[in-house]
Parts: sequence; C-alpha cells; structure tokens
Amino acid sequence: MSSPELWRSLYLLCLVIIEDSNEERLCAVEMDRHFWMVCVTHMFVEVYFLVQVALIPVFIREFQLSLFEASFVATVPSFIQLITNIPTGYLADRIGTNHILFMSMIAEGVSALAISQTNNFWMLVLGVSVMRASSPLYHITGLSHITQIVKQEKIARSMGFHNALGSFGSAIGLISLALFLSTTGWRWIYILWSVPIVIWGFVLLKSSQLKISRTARDEKGMTLNRSPIVFSFEFLIFLVAIGLREVGNTGTATFMTTYLVEIRELSEAAASLIFGLGPLMGIVGSLGGGYLGEKVGAKKALDIAMLGCIVSLSVLAASAQFHFLTFVYLVYAFFSNSVWSPMNTIVADLTPVTERGLSFSVYFFSEGLVVSITPAIAAAIIGLSDVWHIFPFSIIFLTTGLITLRPVSSQERTKRESHRLGYERNTFTQ
Repeated sequence: MSSPELWRSLYLLCLVIIEDSNEERLCAVEMDRHFWMVCVTHMFVEVYFLVQVALIPVFIREFQLSLFEASFVATVPSFIQLITNIPTGYLADRIGTNHILFMSMIAEGVSALAISQTNNFWMLVLGVSVMRASSPLYHITGLSHITQIVKQEKIARSMGFHNALGSFGSAIGLISLALFLSTTGWRWIYILWSVPIVIWGFVLLKSSQLKISRTARDEKGMTLNRSPIVFSFEFLIFLVAIGLREVGNTGTATFMTTYLVEIRELSEAAASLIFGLGPLMGIVGSLGGGYLGEKVGAKKALDIAMLGCIVSLSVLAASAQFHFLTFVYLVYAFFSNSVWSPMNTIVADLTPVTERGLSFSVYFFSEGLVVSITPAIAAAIIGLSDVWHIFPFSIIFLTTGLITLRPVSSQERTKRESHRLGYERNTFTQ
C-alpha cells in the first residue's frame, strides 16, 4: 500500500471512530432524557399519594365520619387501583409509553379538580379512586420502560433516582398541604397541582421518543411461556414477603397523622408538616437504597431496609419525648423509602425483559390487594383500643415479611435467565 493510500485509510478509520463515538454519546444523552422524563412523571404521580391520608383527620371533622368510615378514603381507591393493575401490564408491553403516561396524568389532573369542588363524601371517595387509578398506569409502564433502557449493572442506582423523584413529589404535596391548611383550606392543594400535571400530560403525549420498542420475543420470533415468570417459587415467595411488608407499612402510613392529632394533640397543619418530612427524608432513603443495592445486591439492601424499619418503629412506639419521636420517625421514613429501589430491582431480576410489563403488573396487583384491605383491618383493630396500636400491628407484619423473604436469591436467577434467553438489557433502544 502506497503512503497516500495508507494516510487516507487512517483518516477514514478516524472518521469512523469519531462518528461511532458521537453516536454512542448521542444515544446516552437520548436515554438520559427519556429516563428523566419518566422520573418527572413519577414526581407528579406521587404529589397526591399521601395527601388523602394526611387529610383523614380533616375529613373526619368536615364530613362527620367515624374512623372506620374515614378508612374508605384509603380502602376504596386502593381497590380501584388494584383493578387497574390487571390490564395495564398487558398494555405496557404493547403500547407506546407516552400514550399510557398521558392517560395517567390526565386521570390525576382531572380527578384533582373534581375533588376540589366536591361537598359529598362519596363523591370525594370517587374522585380519589379515579386519581389512584393513575398510579398503576404510570408505575407499571414507567418501570417497565426504565428496565428496558438502563443497563443491568446500573438498574439499582437508576431506580434510586427514580424513587427519589417520587419521594420529592410526595414531600412537596404534603408541605403544600400544610401551607394551605393554615391559610386558604385543603381544597386548594388539588387546584394548585392539577394544572402542571395536565400540562405535563400533553408534553408526554407529544414525545415521540417515549415508545417501548418491540420486545426481543417479537424481534426473534420467540414465544415465552409466562407461567414460570408468574408462578416460579422465588417470585411467589417474594410477592408474599412484600405483601406482608406492605401491610405493616400501610398501617403506619394510614394512621400516622391521626396518631399525631389524637394522641399527641398536634394541630392538623403541624401533623401534616411532620408527616410531609417523611417523604422528604425519603429522597435520601431512595438514593441510599439504590446505591446500596448496586454495591451489595438488591436482596441484601432490601433486608437492611426492612430491618431498619422494624428497629426504628420499635423505638418510635416507646418514644415519649416529642422531638425524639420526630427524629425517630424521620429515621423510619428513611428506611421505609429505601425499600423501593431494591424491590423494583428484584422484580426485574426475577423476570425476563420480554415480559416486564406483566411481571410489574402481577407485583403491583398483589401489593394493591394488600393496600386495599389493610386500612379497614387496621382501623377495626385499633378501634378496639387506641391509635397507638398501629405500632405493634406494623412491627409484627414487617418482621414476618423479613423472615418470609429468606429463600429469595434474585441475582443468581438473573444470571440463569440472561444466559437462557441469550440477550442483555442494553440491547433495547428507543
């Protein structure tokens, strides 16, 4: 080869390397943009999530309800959310992400406006129920989307950032509520956030990038039997353990503000503000859970988080001094929010990427089933004595869930599934 030809070949090789590097960098930027769009949607979805719970003392006073009647604000919407889980998993694997996320935002925004105008308790329950239906529309689709665009080794940390935005949304919702309770009234919290939520829905609808590509099964002509995914021993044990954990967590979350108002004799605004510090601490907890899951594995990170919840709740139950009680509650909030990154990662680890929508649908369905009945059960139990008994109630179920989780070993199964199916998560592009 002559000297001019050699230099020309080297020049063309450099152009190819530079072009490939720019293309990889562009793909990374696009993936980051898609990821953060999903995370911002998570923030909006969670804005109202704890507001209804924090308002239970207000609903009891304004609508003249018993504690059991007030529990319907949590129970009925949770049942509607449970039903919505069933078709969403199927749709998440087949319809563009932007369309489902758009439906989620519109359902939440419109129902918020309706709640702000209602003077009837059952219309309030209906509005909250429609709002809660937006949660599975987002979570199943959004989480499925994230597991397709994020590499296997980065999924735990990515889930940490994702959950941190959700915790931030819950925190600003509760903090906004505390401000409105002390000024214009609770209805304005629903008016305030409904506007940006609806606007964001149309932003998502116009996004051509947020579309889930055809799965590996479609591309390769694979027909994967779904029964091993849903009914495998590890996955079933995981669902039972998480269900027990959710009973404990829901019992505490549902009646914490009621405990602060009735037992600690705080104002409703003060109780909402303290309750709102929990999700704010959850931002740190979510990031910590994601980082820990990346370092020690999702299973160990989940064990540590659940153990931290049990210990902190035990101390909280015995706390008499108010400032110390608030501090311990924040510690509990840290651990309680750090479980989501490991749990979502384990769901992804236990199931092939081709059926992520289905696996998250089953996961959220079982969780929603527990959430839909727990508030009424907890209300009936503590109604026999006083609200303080939410603490032993929650501790018992959290401990049982931690023990039940022992047989699950998600990382080894991930390696087997990846080897059997012959593909990696980072082959999926938008």
